[in-house]
This record gives sequence, C-alpha cells and structure tokens, in this order.
Amino acid sequence: MANFSRKRILVVEDDEAVRKLITKAFEAGYDVTSAPDGLIATELLSSGPLPDLVIADVMMPYVDGLTLARMMKSDNRLARIPIIFLTAKTGPSSMIKGIQAGAKHYMEKPFVVAHLVDRVKQLLK
Repeated sequence: MANFSRKRILVVEDDEAVRKLITKAFEAGYDVTSAPDGLIATELLSSGPLPDLVIADVMMPYVDGLTLARMMKSDNRLARIPIIFLTAKTGPSSMIKGIQAGAKHYMEKPFVVAHLVDRVKQLLK
C-alpha cells in the first residue's frame, strides 16, 4: 500500500537483477515502482501517481532512457521530475547526450549502491 507522505521513485531498468537491487535499496524509505522498459514507464507516468524522481537505464528495449527523458522534459506535468541515468555506455559523449536529454546525474555501471542512494537523497531534499 502506498504511503503518500513518502517520496516516490520510478525505477526503469531492463535487467531484472539490477531492477530488484535498486528497488531493495530504496523500498525502506521510499515508495518504489519499477518498469522493465521505457514503454511501460511511459504508461506508468501517464496513468499512475507521478514519481518524485526517475532512475533509468539508457539502453533498453522499445523506448530507451534518452527517449524517455526527452518525452518527460517535453511534458509540462513531467518536466520537473529529476532523472538519474544508469548505463554501461561510458565516455564523455554519452554523458553529454544524457545530460542534454534531461538527466540530473549520469552514473556508469557497475555502480555503487551507496553512491546512488546519496544522489537520490540530494535530489529529493
């Protein structure tokens, strides 16, 4: 059951193990919803309660993270929701593309869960 006084996080990750790891890291302090790809994430964003933050993989089937971020930034209801990208794509050009798409943070995989938790706390202050 959702606790509406807690912040909401949407985790969008096609790797089930990583999705579960992230969900477990946040479920004690946040209401966490997850989606296995960007297409399902767009459905959740259009129909459910809005998250306070989105954690998304960049490379996913159907709708990738960059497309999801651009879609969110073009929608007035979603434009202010911070996005953290997690990705195996490394290098400055990939990071620049992620930031240009609307990400507040860009973390390379493998990532340290404690660092992700810290970034989420910073963004949701």
